[in-house]
Amino acid sequence: MTAVPSPDGVLCVGRLYCDLVFTGLPAMPQLGRETYAKGVSLHAGGGAVITAAHLAQLGRPAYLAAYWPAPPFAECLRADVEAVGIVAALCRPSESDEPQITVAMNGDGDRAFLTRRVGAAVPRLHRSDLAGIGHLHIGELATLIECPWLLDLARGAGVSISLDCSWDDRTTADVGALISAVDVFMPNEEEVAQLSHLGLTGLLAPLTVIKRGAAGARAVTEHASVDMPTVPMPVIDTTGAGDAFNSGFLDAWLSDLPLDRCLAAGNARGAVAVQQSGGFTCAPPEPQRAAALR
Repeated sequence: MTAVPSPDGVLCVGRLYCDLVFTGLPAMPQLGRETYAKGVSLHAGGGAVITAAHLAQLGRPAYLAAYWPAPPFAECLRADVEAVGIVAALCRPSESDEPQITVAMNGDGDRAFLTRRVGAAVPRLHRSDLAGIGHLHIGELATLIECPWLLDLARGAGVSISLDCSWDDRTTADVGALISAVDVFMPNEEEVAQLSHLGLTGLLAPLTVIKRGAAGARAVTEHASVDMPTVPMPVIDTTGAGDAFNSGFLDAWLSDLPLDRCLAAGNARGAVAVQQSGGFTCAPPEPQRAAALR
């Protein structure tokens, strides 16, 4: 799918996984034992593509720069990505014969992930690739660590930058300089605790948005701290809920709405995610959502 870049558009960059999502586990797997799931599904995965899919459903132009996974998964994921309205012209074929896969396991309020990363995080981009784009969203901190040139690229193109965190045991205190260089940093509470343990405390970016699961979310700036609770609801699968939150928050933030409305929009999108299996939404775009919001 190709399109003329939109100044309202968001380019999402990060690893693109094939997500195998197992739901309804009675308990997390243990070594030497077999656990049976009630359901399984296959989706495009990774923070970048999940956020892009929810942005597209909200009616905001969404673009993706990533490597397609190796066969036999590439064509399946390509069809899903294009079906939801994501422009994938900046995606490239995998440079490896080994597929990049995440196994997500969900059951009884708990979840775990097993992931195989392969090759480079994202294709090399140029300033011309961002021509007409209004915002760059980096799907995980590990991608920025691997590709710090994304910061100079975005600043040179005059676009704002947001960054999700995503858990990574290999994170060190050196990431503080990278985080402080973005406009919006979007970790969850566990990730904030990990960074704090590394000595990274206080306001890490000009706007830090902390995702708190069922407790809602908090936005912190130099001058304000705003909390927004969520509405209790049944949960099918929490996979990708934080990435979906990112889409709602960013859609509102890029529309210059106040922080409380941005948080509410993020919570609302997270609520959509937890009521479906897998983080990737397969629903078509709904431009009327964005029109109502803006």
